[in-house]
Amino acid sequence: MKKLLLLFIIACGLFIDANAQSYEYKVITTVESIVPMGIGRSRIIEEKSPIDANAFTTERTDGKKSKQKDVKRSDAKVSLFAETKLLNFYSIAGINFQNIASNDALISSKINSLIEQGYELAFVTSGVESDSGKGDGKGIFITRFIFKKLKQ
Repeated sequence: MKKLLLLFIIACGLFIDANAQSYEYKVITTVESIVPMGIGRSRIIEEKSPIDANAFTTERTDGKKSKQKDVKRSDAKVSLFAETKLLNFYSIAGINFQNIASNDALISSKINSLIEQGYELAFVTSGVESDSGKGDGKGIFITRFIFKKLKQ
């Protein structure tokens, strides 16, 4: 009986491992300008030419020696990406709630489009680089939407 139970557990383990799910991930980034008077640029960015991060990864041998000098930044730049125009948070009169609602509609449209393509929204993370005071006048609100779908 013990042998039969052990055989059953091993068979279940093999079945589960053989059916392990593998996901493909996609990152969509929104950059929304918080520059006063509406002079900033806001976009939804989607890469269209995947890149292998391993080609730009090096290892340090003793914590100090690095071969990162051999990696060219220009090689890491993708030239094929989609850019969807968003409206800026601020207009000449100050914060513009209509622009925010319009951006929400555009972002929702993008999310819904990816859902229709079989992606599932897995994570959302955001950050702000805000106006640092008098004379700065610069800032962005950035959000990364991380989607996943089963690999075929």
